[in-house]
Amino acid sequence: MSSSGISRRRAMQGSLMAAALAGGATMFGPWKHNRVWAQGAAKPIKLGLTCDASGQYGASGQDDLLGMRLAIDEFNARGGVLGRKVEWITTDTETNPATATRVAERFIAQEQCAFLIGAVHSGVANAITQVAAKYGTIYMNTNSSAPSEAGENCSRIKFVWDGNGTNFSKAAVKNAVEGIGKRWLLLTNDYVWGHTTSASTKALAEAAGAQIIDNLLVPQNTRDFTSYLLKVQQLKPDVVATAIGGDDIKALRQQITDLRLEERTAWINNQQDWPDIWGAPESLFGVFGTTWYHKLKLPGVDDFVKRWQAAFPKSPIPVPGNVSYNGYMATRELLRAVDRAGGTNNGKVIRALEGHKMPAAERMQHFDAHIDPATHQVQQTIYLARRNAKPADKTDLYEILSQTTPANALDDAAPTKCRLAPFEQLPTYEM
Repeated sequence: MSSSGISRRRAMQGSLMAAALAGGATMFGPWKHNRVWAQGAAKPIKLGLTCDASGQYGASGQDDLLGMRLAIDEFNARGGVLGRKVEWITTDTETNPATATRVAERFIAQEQCAFLIGAVHSGVANAITQVAAKYGTIYMNTNSSAPSEAGENCSRIKFVWDGNGTNFSKAAVKNAVEGIGKRWLLLTNDYVWGHTTSASTKALAEAAGAQIIDNLLVPQNTRDFTSYLLKVQQLKPDVVATAIGGDDIKALRQQITDLRLEERTAWINNQQDWPDIWGAPESLFGVFGTTWYHKLKLPGVDDFVKRWQAAFPKSPIPVPGNVSYNGYMATRELLRAVDRAGGTNNGKVIRALEGHKMPAAERMQHFDAHIDPATHQVQQTIYLARRNAKPADKTDLYEILSQTTPANALDDAAPTKCRLAPFEQLPTYEM
């Protein structure tokens, strides 16, 4: 799909449109635009940022957005990409696949976005994928960590930036079976991320000799976990492995803490996102996975934190976490790929991303990362952490316990489930 330039008049039309003002952006209805296009300049590269602002993952969606914006601002400060400034538009995808479908359709067909970036909820990510694939629009799934995203729901146009449930389980499960006990109970959010993550945990635990005594399915947006925690008390498992996310995990952690259940059994939380931790450190317990922490003693980390804080001094969360980090990295590497490809042609940009290697120092992780050409998932360092008993400051909430190499955390099943469409079947898309 190709298009002519977007006129300045069209950019200002409609009550749902807005133009940026001197470093900020105005709002009309749910749509936010950031425009940096000067009169007579080359047509900008426009990004559609598909971020939740409400629902189960509203906090994470807005943290994701900050990372994307920082990457965009840094490219624009250097003159953009290939002499083209970078614009962005965003609206609330509401942690709702139906809403995400409408947003993706509008961003591509009406707003003429060159690329889409965002998502935390796997249902939202898959909905965006379906729309993007129809047009051939490249989509960066920044923070949805269902194994299915790089498995059965993979796509030639989609790249998956977070670690998935299998990656985190491989970093934790075997040692927990051997070191803690073999009677395991699963607590699972009742949607695709929860199902696929718990299925991976179950397979790995059983392979290590564990018995899964039950798998309790928890509807999304549950706030009262009494019945589930009573079952935990009755069954007395050695380990409870949770695949609960967003606002749900915050509510669950608080109720477990109130009942002091963390003292009676071991808990493994597959992944904890920084926005779900901030503001409730007293309920943080057990062992959990992450892809990044703002106090890693690695090159570039301190400088990144300072740049992020300077850009967003009024952020309700004072430091970046794994979600904002993923948003930044996905956006930065997309724009770098456009530069390597010499333009926004989707086939050329996809080829510039497939197999792309990212040194550990640039990733601010312990080990080199790469984009798997067979699944389009970023293979990266996986960290295990627990609550820091001796924090250096109010943001120092994690004690990093281990770092697992990409090879040892690899989701072996994904390549057997992923079938990327051939390039010749890909609709041409260039903006």
